Parts: sequence; structure tokens; C-alpha cells
Amino acid sequence: MPVTIRMPALSPTMTEGKIAQWLKKEGEAVRSGDLLAEIETDKATMEVEATDEGILGKILAAAGNDAIAVNAPIAVIVEEGEDESALIEAVKLALAEAESAPQQAPAPVAAAPAPAVQPAPAPQAPAPQAARAQPKPAPVSTPARTPGARVIASPLARRMARAEGIDLARITGSGSGGRIVKADVEAAMASVGAGGIFAGLGQSFPAAAARAEPHSMMRKVIAQRLTESKQTVPHFYLTVDCEIDALLDLRREINDGDEALRVSINDFIIRAVALALGEVPAANASWSDEAMTLYGAADVSVAVATDGGLITPIVRSAEKKGIATISAEVKDLAARARDGKLAPEEYQGGTFTISNMGMMGVREFAAVINPPQACILAIGAGEERVVVRKRADGDGRDGEIATATLMTCTLSCDHRAVDGTVGAQFLAAFKGLVEHPVRLIL
Repeated sequence: MPVTIRMPALSPTMTEGKIAQWLKKEGEAVRSGDLLAEIETDKATMEVEATDEGILGKILAAAGNDAIAVNAPIAVIVEEGEDESALIEAVKLALAEAESAPQQAPAPVAAAPAPAVQPAPAPQAPAPQAARAQPKPAPVSTPARTPGARVIASPLARRMARAEGIDLARITGSGSGGRIVKADVEAAMASVGAGGIFAGLGQSFPAAAARAEPHSMMRKVIAQRLTESKQTVPHFYLTVDCEIDALLDLRREINDGDEALRVSINDFIIRAVALALGEVPAANASWSDEAMTLYGAADVSVAVATDGGLITPIVRSAEKKGIATISAEVKDLAARARDGKLAPEEYQGGTFTISNMGMMGVREFAAVINPPQACILAIGAGEERVVVRKRADGDGRDGEIATATLMTCTLSCDHRAVDGTVGAQFLAAFKGLVEHPVRLIL
């Protein structure tokens, strides 16, 4: 008897999904546990396993369709040797069901204003030719893909190609279904550096014409949620400078003492935030129209940049974990976040968020709150600055000029849940922990 495969709900908030790639072809045998497809959700690309055995008789939803409702039919599996008429009947029923269901929207595209009256987003505007950097050429073993055709590549391959300025459309994938994987990008990089097809020819390639890049599910959800946040959440901002010389010395001592343990400044910051929330529990809150929720644990969300956008994996009950545990957990979460392998419970439900752009050289910024959380802490780069220290004798004369490594931290607060006094108390507690880091390892 034919079995209809439906779009699974891969997270509690998922209402529709996008098939990034089918891993089985029509007519191919399917066993229970086989990987059927990669489904792109709002935060990750997840692999879906088959629960039934048979033959993949018909694919009803092609890869690249980004408006497939949860539970909508996407394929039909038939038993081996089953009559073709059974497949035809099952497909008819599935298509009839899809047509009678409420229409999901590929519609935002159709309903959008005409290009003539809607200016293109600034990041997609073509830059002047003279100011645009020449991209690194990538080797080609086959003719270029059809313009606008979807390039199938793993998240890691996309990240590597972006970092090296390589055009994925010029690479032939060796993975399943022509998917570009890490090894393909590495081969392209080696070919360019070792006299490959474009190396040494002195060729320069004109900048590609501007093109419309369809939004990923992640980018759509980020746009929706952050727009709602800025429109509906009354943000206010508090900023402090923290001296981190003692913290840097402690980190250096820990790393030098154990080669297997490599902790980062961000690991200390997560620990400091968790302990500060313990000292000022009113900052560990969220607002709803019905009630104020005060959380009993510091579930700290850590912003991680991925190819598709920002994702915030969570260090659960960070107040109960030491620096070494936090460091190992963050490394694992960040790596799987970039590869799109996080489970929904690993990035949903945090109580407070940290966004650290210090490693990118950003001195100071204000982050957008991630509802329903009430606070997000923006961490800037540590840099040496001139400071004025009070004289130890306290005789009232001018202080002494010195230098110190300062880190600017800006707290964004939802004024409905966190008042200015509470925000200031939290920052004072956080600053005290960061500037006296021995308290973070006791």
C-alpha cells in the first residue's frame, strides 16, 4: 500500500519548510532509517530519515520550493512490486489534498510591489566598478551552470568559498546529486595556488551583474523577528567600560598551564553574565501581556554567525558550570551551528543573549533584543586606552594618567520588563566580576 511522506515539523515553531535537496531519487529503494532529504527550517538544515520501506515512487515537491506547509505531501513511497495504478491513485489523492489545503505563500514574492517602485536593498546594489575588489578565480571543469540555477553545497563548503572569494557556480560537486562539499572547495583552492586552470594567466573577470538571491528560511525569520522587535519592544541602552587586564592575565595563565584547555574571553563573559544574573535576578526576565516571567536559571544564548544568518545556541544553567565546561560546550555548539546541525532545543528558549563582535575589531555597538528575552549584551573589542586613576593618598589632587585594556559593553533592555535601575545594577555586577576575574573560577 502506498505511503505518503509529509513535510515534518522539525521544531515547535515551524509552520513551513524548504527542501534543500532530495537524497533519494524516484525509483530508488528506500529502507527505514535511510536519509530521504535535507529540510531547511528557520534556523538549521536538518536531514529527514525514512520510517517506511519500499520504492520512492513519486516526488511531489521539488528541491528549492520554500513554501511547503508542515504536513503537506512531499513524496509517495510504494511497496516493491506494487501495481503502478496504486501509485497513480496515491499521487492523485496527495495532489488533491494539497490543492484543497489553505494556500501557503510563495505569495510574498507575487504580492511584492513592482521593482520600479521598490528600491533594491542596499547590500545588493552594484558597487562602482573601480571600488569593487576582484574576486579570486576558481577552477572550472565543466561549463558554468545555467544563470540563476541553485547551487547545491554544504554549509561548510559555502563558508570556505565565501572566505576565499571563490564562486561556487564554477565548481563541480563530487557529493550526492552534484553537491559541492569541503573537498571540492579545497581542490579549487589548491588548483588556483598551484598553477590551475586560471592560475598565472593574468586574467581578470568582470564583476557579475546584480541578481536576486532568494531568501533562505533562516533569513526570512530573522527579518521578521527583528523587525517586530524594533517595532514593538521599547529598547533602551546602557554602556560601561570594563578593565580586562586582570582577566587577560588569568586567561593566559590558564591556557599556558594546560595545552589541552584553550579558553576564550567569551567563555569568561558567559560565566560573568550567568553569575551577574544570579546577583540581579530581575534582569533574567521576559515580558508578555499576561505576566512577567522571572527565570530561575541563566540559560545564556550566544550569538553565532553562520552562512545563512545569526543563530543563538544556548549554554543551559551557565551559573552552575565552570569555565572549562562552558568553553567545551560553546565550541561544540558553535561548530554544529555553522554546519546547520543544531537540534531546535539547543537554540530555542534562552533567557539572556550575548553578542560579541570584539573579535571582529568592533569597539562598540548596540544589539537588537531577541524576544521574548528582555536583555542582550553587546561586547566590543578590548583595546588599550588612556585612563585616569585616583591617587592612593586620597588628598583630592588630580589623578594619575595611565593605560589599561578596556572593553566597552552595551546592554539593550526591554523597558517593559527591565527598568533602568535594574539594568544598571546588572552591569555593575557584571563589571565587578570581569574586573576581579578570580571570582569567576571560585
